[in-house]
Amino acid sequence: MIIPRIAFLEVHDGTELPVDFHNQYHTHLYCHRGSIKFLLNDKKLHCKKGEFLFWFAESSISNISFSSNFKASILLVEKKFLYNNVPDQSWSIDAILYSRQFPIKPITNDSDKQKILSNFRSIYDRFLETDHRFYEEALKLQMQIFILEMWHTFANMYERHKRTLQTGTLYENFTQLLQQYCMQEREVQFYSTKLHITAKYLNQVCKNNTGITASEWIQRYTKERIIFLLQNKNLNIAEIANRMNFSSRSFFTRYVKKQIGVTPSEYRKRLEDRNKK
Repeated sequence: MIIPRIAFLEVHDGTELPVDFHNQYHTHLYCHRGSIKFLLNDKKLHCKKGEFLFWFAESSISNISFSSNFKASILLVEKKFLYNNVPDQSWSIDAILYSRQFPIKPITNDSDKQKILSNFRSIYDRFLETDHRFYEEALKLQMQIFILEMWHTFANMYERHKRTLQTGTLYENFTQLLQQYCMQEREVQFYSTKLHITAKYLNQVCKNNTGITASEWIQRYTKERIIFLLQNKNLNIAEIANRMNFSSRSFFTRYVKKQIGVTPSEYRKRLEDRNKK
């Protein structure tokens, strides 16, 4: 079955959604009425009227249920198409990680609601315009504009979150530093020095707050970034290794294999094989 790169749906219950949609597509949802409940990484979440929901494709989502009066506008973007057209902005990865952590965002004014719905319609209309002389080029540019517009809509929310972390607890300050530096820094000592504490104490603080040490958090954030960058076919492996401040491609390859079980080349080969199916 050929999976459309983009689909736009006005949904009244879950039956209108494609089978296995949350594995094949990135989901953008604006809830007009009612609510949707689900588990994300075994955490119970609830998106209701006037809220925006974003799910990354292949997220750990289960137990999806809709209220009887549910109504939503939903834009589905095929996972590979979106990843291949993410604008190369300095804060894009941090914004993406923020969306993974906070998939539900309240929409507090009608202007933002209309921007979101207009953005849904613009990208879908461009997708349907197959007779455009420069269809592929125009669609890819529209995809980038779509992402930039969504980032713009939620930029203030993201910045408020950053400021909250900056004035928060020691653990929250650590996560802020981690978001800022983990592309280049992967040692606990770097972060503990920034926080003016010992590496042992930072590990203890993280363990007490989350059950996970600072070292494990660093590995998780780094792994997330590596996977995201490997999904961008516009970057070769040497460029990714350089972006992440690895001393050589061979060292990067060994690190990736330790973190995700396969080399960067093997990971990309698996992606290609899966997308061919």
